[in-house]
Order: sequence, then C-alpha cells, then structure tokens
Amino acid sequence: MIRIGLGYDLHPLAEGRQLVLGGVTIPSSKGLDGHSDADVLTHAVCDALLGAAGLKDLGAYYPNSDPAYRNVSSLVLLEDVGRKIIAAGFHIENLDSVIVADEPKLAPHLDTMRSVLAKTLSIDPAQISIKAKRAEGLGAIGRREGIAAQAVCLLERP
Repeated sequence: MIRIGLGYDLHPLAEGRQLVLGGVTIPSSKGLDGHSDADVLTHAVCDALLGAAGLKDLGAYYPNSDPAYRNVSSLVLLEDVGRKIIAAGFHIENLDSVIVADEPKLAPHLDTMRSVLAKTLSIDPAQISIKAKRAEGLGAIGRREGIAAQAVCLLERP
C-alpha cells in the first residue's frame, strides 16, 4: 500500500523569537510566533506524514492549549510522529517540501535542515528534499509578515 500526504503551515514573524526551520536556528532579527517553536517546515512535514498514514492532524495530538508543548522543539513532535507512522505499519519513502519566505536567505541552511530532519526520522537525507522560494513581495509573506511551508510525502506499508 502506498499513501501520499500533504502538509501546510504558516506562522507570523515576531520580534524576540528565534527563527527555527527544519530544526535549525537561522540567524534573523525576527522569529516565528506560535505555541511551540513555530517551525513551519517541521509542522508541514508532520502533517504530511500524519495525513498519509490516515491519522489526525498535528493539532489533535499536540494542541496549542496544552502547556506541555509551550516552546517545545518541533523536532520532539516530529520524532513522535515518526513513531506513530511506524506503529501504523508504514515507512517513509520520501519527503518533498518548500519554504516560502522573502527573508532571510535560506539556501545556505537547506542541507543542514535536511540532515536534521532525516536524523530525527531515522531516514537517509537523500529521502528528503527542501527548497526555498520567495513570494517576490506579494501578500503577507512578501511583506515579510510571516513564513509558510508545504510538504508532501510518500509512505509505503509492505
């Protein structure tokens, strides 16, 4: 059985927060605002994996109303999602993702993000693709008000 999953996340930028994407802290004057570390890439990957396995979404398992998840690293959530995928009998074939941000420049950090996500999920970095795109000044992302990410995955149950 092969299953495809899609994930999306968007968070506003805010002063006084670290910018964390794919589990990597990126030098920036602003970070993403949210209950956890607001790592939009990792959240999108989590939702893609959960969706492909036919499970509930990220918020159902780790609600923003639960103080246990306040400022938690999204890698902790991803690691748990990975266990849920395995428990459901699936393994990850690949993940493909895109981060949409007009700044900062993300290209120098993409390989590190891929390595961190792969290590967290116990898969080969070659199974993960991460791209960075700009909104070219359009909309909230183009006005540098937030950052978004999308992810798709392919799971297989032997």
